[in-house]
Parts: sequence; structure tokens; C-alpha cells
Amino acid sequence: MNEHLKLEQQLTTALKSIARRRDLKDYVEQNPQVNRILRQAALRYIAGDSLQEGLETGEKIWRKGYSLSIEYIGENTSDAIQCEQAVAEMIALIQGLKQSGVPGRVSFDLSHIGLMISPSLAYSNLMEMAKQAEGTNIELFISMEESGKTEGILSVYKRAATECSSIGITLQAHLTRTPEDLAALTSPGRIRIVKGAYQESVYLSIVRSPELNERYLELVEAAIRQGHQVSIATHDDVIINAVLERGWLTNSQAELEMLYGIRPDLANRIRSEGNPIRIYVPYGHEWYLYLCHRIAEYPPNLYQAVIDIVSGKGVDNNY
Repeated sequence: MNEHLKLEQQLTTALKSIARRRDLKDYVEQNPQVNRILRQAALRYIAGDSLQEGLETGEKIWRKGYSLSIEYIGENTSDAIQCEQAVAEMIALIQGLKQSGVPGRVSFDLSHIGLMISPSLAYSNLMEMAKQAEGTNIELFISMEESGKTEGILSVYKRAATECSSIGITLQAHLTRTPEDLAALTSPGRIRIVKGAYQESVYLSIVRSPELNERYLELVEAAIRQGHQVSIATHDDVIINAVLERGWLTNSQAELEMLYGIRPDLANRIRSEGNPIRIYVPYGHEWYLYLCHRIAEYPPNLYQAVIDIVSGKGVDNNY
């Protein structure tokens, strides 16, 4: 391994570790100066702090010809009142999309709406959101979190999916358990496949490598074969090229999904060639962890973050 790649991998590991430190997150949130500086870098990847900013950015993306996922950022909420507030925000988001006539997905972490307290609370809150989205063209999409939560997340999803067909689930290709998890989802439904952003034990996961790329493609192929609607969530050129070569995006079951602010030029090119692309737009105050993950998954993003901080200029993502 060359020295440059080794340093990038060390930076990725360090950033993933930093992202999970509650003391650093609290410091960033409670120090106005530090918060303001880092927020300048985060604005490349989030729509803003408020519901209105999220809706406005989401509508702009949709009018450009993209499908839309939108997330009110948050996770690991262990206070029941804060969970209620998060659910109220997501219901307002659903209602805002309905009023604007913009179809899309509302994505979220189950740990934001009660999983840290109890699976039953997460389930009841999820079903309350599903009731609000019933009869609309709005889907609910559950994100995947650290491996320690995987069993609980899948359990809540499977229970909810029997009641509501417009709920989707995310699977992480890097977890060694994922092929079995996918095989267990016997009823066709909506699935998003990601590589996985969390730092996991080598005993539970596959590191970023050609092996992981192959595992990812195998999961996509298996999901399509099982009859699922599949969002292929990646910015990896190797995977994207393989997806295009195999013609999966000409199948109405599959689409490419890319994060807001990450390689908009590539998203524009692929969309202009007639391929379906969904853009994942997050908003909210809880952007610290999200920013760390965006830099960790592609360390050169650190250079752009420094440029954004120093320039102090607004970000134009050029969609």
C-alpha cells in the first residue's frame, strides 16, 4: 500500500472515531464560533437548518428532473419528548411535501424516533408517520445504523412493512450478515443498498476494497432478482460503471441514489443520459456527524471543507 493511500485510510478511521464522540459533538454545538466555522463546510452537504430550507431545496432538486429523498437529520435520541419533537417535525415534512405536490421519500433513523428507548416506541411513532403519508406519493425510508442496532431496526421494519407497503429499508453492503438479511426479506419491497459509513469490527464487516465492491454488486443483483425496488446508493465510479454496463438502470426496479452536494456534475451527466437518479437531501441542526461521515467516506472532501470554511462564500452545488 502506498503512503498516500495509507494516510487516507488512517484519516477515514480517525474521522469515523471522532464522529461518535459525544463530547466533541456537544462542544461543536455549544461553541458558537466553532459551530459557525464548521457549519460553513456542512452547508455543501445539507440544505440548511430549517424545514422550509429542506423543502425549498428538495423542490428545486425535483424540478431539475431528479427523484427526491429528504431527511431531517438526527439519531440516538434517548429522551421521549425529543423523540416526539422529531416525529412532529417529520410529520410537518410529510405535510409540506403533500402541499407542494412534490413526490419523494422521507428518510430517517429509527434511533431518532424512539429505538433507543424501546422498539415498540419506534414502531408506534413510525406507524403514526405512515398514517400521515397514507394515500400520497410519499414513501418512508428507514436508514441503517451501527451493526449493534441492525437486528432491532430490521425487526421494527418487518413488523411495520406488514402494515404499510410504502416503507423501505436500507442495507449496508460492508456488514458480513447482509446477504442473509436480504434473503430474509421475502416480500418484495423498497430497498436502498449502501456500502456503510460506520466504523465496524473486522469480524463483522468487509473493509473498503474490490471485495466490498463485488459484494455490493452481488447484493444489488440479488435484490433485483428477488423483485425489490432498489436504490443503488453510491458515488463509486467502479460500481456506477458496472451498474451502467449491466443495464440495471434501464430496469424500472432500479435507480441510482446520490447524496446532495457529492459529485453533482456526475449526477447531472448520468441523468442527462436518461438514467433515473434520486438525490438525498438532509437538513437540520444535527449536521456534525453527517459532515464527519461525508469527509470520512472520501478524504479529499477535507480539502473542499477547508476551502469552504476559509472562503466564507455560499455554496452552489450546480444541480
